[in-house]
Amino acid sequence: MPRTPQSIAERRAAYAAELAQGTGRFHEPRRDDCPWCGSRRLRTRLRTSDLVQRKPGTFVVDECGDCAHAFQNPRLTAEGLAFYHRDLRDLRDLREDAIEGLAVRLLGARGSRGRHRAAARAMLPYTEPESWLDVGTGHGHFPAVAKEVHPYTAFDGLDATRRVAKARAAGRVEEAHRGRLTDSRIAERLRSRYDVVSMFHHLEHTRDPREELRAAMVVLRPGGHLLVEVPDPDCAFGALLGKWWVSYGQPRHLHLMPLPNLLGELEALGCAIVATDRREPHIPYDLAGALALALGHALPDLDAPWRPAPPTPLQRTLHTALTRASNPLLATTSVLDHALAPLFRRTRFSNAYRIIARR
Repeated sequence: MPRTPQSIAERRAAYAAELAQGTGRFHEPRRDDCPWCGSRRLRTRLRTSDLVQRKPGTFVVDECGDCAHAFQNPRLTAEGLAFYHRDLRDLRDLREDAIEGLAVRLLGARGSRGRHRAAARAMLPYTEPESWLDVGTGHGHFPAVAKEVHPYTAFDGLDATRRVAKARAAGRVEEAHRGRLTDSRIAERLRSRYDVVSMFHHLEHTRDPREELRAAMVVLRPGGHLLVEVPDPDCAFGALLGKWWVSYGQPRHLHLMPLPNLLGELEALGCAIVATDRREPHIPYDLAGALALALGHALPDLDAPWRPAPPTPLQRTLHTALTRASNPLLATTSVLDHALAPLFRRTRFSNAYRIIARR
């Protein structure tokens, strides 16, 4: 529902009061060692702003010189994560020709029906699961599609937001668990209940990916399978596009883990690696995503409560005109992404990978 001018004004006043305290409080102290291996050989890989919402703040991604783990440094606090996650839904709901809304929708492109079906089919050679837990399930769209591939499987969902309750009400999951898998109460309640646990583009958002993997081992039955998909920090687009690479996802992505690191951690947890794949998980959105982010950054501001003042009539007119003028270019770039996807999937331009491991 569109906001009234009064509600915009009220929210702008609330944001002004919040931002008057500065954004430094949203960050933890900067660390001088790698959270994955403890090495102190760090280099700055990226320095950027919030390119999607354009909220104030600067974010740094450091990379370890020994294990190549990339991580946000300094990391956002829980309060900071809440601040920068807030209002994303408003941007997603903008009209289809709004660049800002397009950028957010591209971030969610990993959730298409075809991708869900392909991920569900990836498990067919390894198990016939009776029970499956989808971690970070959101509205439960993956379980709804996966049920078509695994009709005799009971799908449950876990999410930190109330969206999982809506997924249960819509019949997309049989049981809805609200919270985090790392919550010991949840993990104990679900101990050894599942034949499959899936995490699709979930680990990069978590404060401690290793803790998430350990918790997954708790809820898996012996012989159960873990299915993980994450962005690939080794993707060549990261170096080519720099801060405009969608998978950097700042400030919401806290970790970018190279494939060998996750494989090593899973093996240390006693898992057998049964499959890895850099081809099928590739998401064809790198070029269109970079263009959408760059155009959104260059366009005059849309109205937003965290911006000091509403746009002038001239700025609104320019924003609308430039957005409409850029639509053909964005459409062409998206077509190019999909046309080149078969090639990119077979090269270092693949932007994601999948692991299937057996406990």
